[in-house]
Amino acid sequence: MVFLSGDRPGARPLARFLHAGVAPSWADLVAFLLLAATAVLIVHGAGEMSEPLAQLRTTPVTLDPRRLPEYALLTTLRMFAALGASLLFTFTVATLAAKNRKAELVVVPALDILQSVPILGFLTFTVTFFMGLFPGRQLGVECAAIFAIFTSQAWNMAFSFYQSLRTIPSDLDEVSRQFGFSPWRRFVRLELPFATPGLVWNVMMSMSGGWFFVVASEAITVGKTTIALPGIGSWLALAIARQDMRAVAVGVGAMAVVILLYDQLVFRPIVAWADKFRFEQTASQDRPGSWVYDLVRRVRWLRIAVAPLSWPAKVLAAVDWRPPGFRLQPIRLGPAATRAIDRLWLGVAGAAALAAIWFLWTFVSRTLNWHDVLVAFGLGLATLTRVVVLIALTSLVWTPIGVWIGLRPAWAQRLQPVAQFLAAFPANVLFPFVVVAIVALRADPNIWLSPLMVLGTQWYILFNVIAGASAIPSDLKEAAGIFGMRGWQWWRQVALPGIFPYYVTGAVTASGGSWNASIVAEAVTWGDKHLEAAGLGAYIAKATAAGDYGRVALGVAVMSIFVIAFNRVLWRPMYRFAERRLRLD
Repeated sequence: MVFLSGDRPGARPLARFLHAGVAPSWADLVAFLLLAATAVLIVHGAGEMSEPLAQLRTTPVTLDPRRLPEYALLTTLRMFAALGASLLFTFTVATLAAKNRKAELVVVPALDILQSVPILGFLTFTVTFFMGLFPGRQLGVECAAIFAIFTSQAWNMAFSFYQSLRTIPSDLDEVSRQFGFSPWRRFVRLELPFATPGLVWNVMMSMSGGWFFVVASEAITVGKTTIALPGIGSWLALAIARQDMRAVAVGVGAMAVVILLYDQLVFRPIVAWADKFRFEQTASQDRPGSWVYDLVRRVRWLRIAVAPLSWPAKVLAAVDWRPPGFRLQPIRLGPAATRAIDRLWLGVAGAAALAAIWFLWTFVSRTLNWHDVLVAFGLGLATLTRVVVLIALTSLVWTPIGVWIGLRPAWAQRLQPVAQFLAAFPANVLFPFVVVAIVALRADPNIWLSPLMVLGTQWYILFNVIAGASAIPSDLKEAAGIFGMRGWQWWRQVALPGIFPYYVTGAVTASGGSWNASIVAEAVTWGDKHLEAAGLGAYIAKATAAGDYGRVALGVAVMSIFVIAFNRVLWRPMYRFAERRLRLD
């Protein structure tokens, strides 16, 4: 067993612990109180989630403000549980796609499909499954809600990590190969640190994306089945159904408080910590700060007490499990053999896809015909037009703003919680104002309902551009200043190349999210007023409300086809261009 330091892991922390001169600081007390309060809240929330299913009927969701803190706790626990699952998914699936060409041919299109499948589409088919896993227990519905939130978080993070792994500078890649890093050591010493700054911003965006769909995740309605889990999402759904604007405002206020708390306690210290992983040759003069991060750096006893928990990770990172002298020699194939294997692999994947399509058509054709398919494709073209126009407009607005914020860490700190709140703001809350305005002005719903589609997804572009601008090396910015680059020259030679890979990731997830958001944006209701825009989102929403599983499946399949085709034609070539021409080499 070989360790990088030459010592047993944890020997120095243990020695400090035994040293009589070490005294606890005020930071230890504050950190201990924060950890103890967090543990108590997690245990209490987990106990609430494991209650019998009948508990949801005996104590239904109410608009009593005294219950709101508990609702906020349960919603936050679901969000972080889904975030943990999303990180695990990202580190496994995105890494596999980035490192294995055969896996990439299947994983990337699968991610395109999955990010386009609406949350309502997932809930339609997963609620019964999870409830069957835990019969008579609330935990089954909780798993369904967490899975729905997971589907609004995972794809953005996976695309970000995949993009980072594909654009690792070639000199760093070459150094890791010369030192003979094992796959695990390469992951923890090179790939994960390099991808961390961009991933952190996408984690924050994914958390906000989960809030955007929290109403659909907690107030689950599929056909004649309605289940409302206690949480802020169910509170907002009930308040909107009762047209209680005061309760809506209170729910949004509670959401803002929760976002501010976890921004200060979780994300801001992570941003400050991740700044040390930026790829640059000179030290940055402007570094993000966090009082929690500074507090953690001052703790003494608490850090020593938890040091044994980090030993397994240090051992895995330090040990090379390969036999001495072992070197993996890759099998080199000729171009003809490579093409043959690719065709065989694609043939197998294509056969599996055709089998899935056949089973889907068998299910759909029981109640539908080719006319229904043509109608669905026509509505898909209408939604596609909205998505293209909205992504273009939001790119023009948020790209320069994101670059400005990303180059100024002090402003990024101030605007970080504001951007998270705006990204998390549920579209359902704006329905009353939109419906009233459209009815009063006799405006066309096909045009003026469209902005609701991009209300939550435009922030994917902003957050990724901020991440890209903040990742531009300081020496590159200093060199541009020395050479007097200004105006369009600076944008063309510094800013746009620096942010382009990040922008593509944001645009891919923003377009997929816009398709998803069309479910709630193309058909809105407030009281007895119902407005609807012609599109695939409204088609799926109506089919879900009616429990028409055939049309739900058809709508989801057509939406997936449009998203895959759009990504293949536009976004994938842009990804390849970024990999070839815009690496920090």
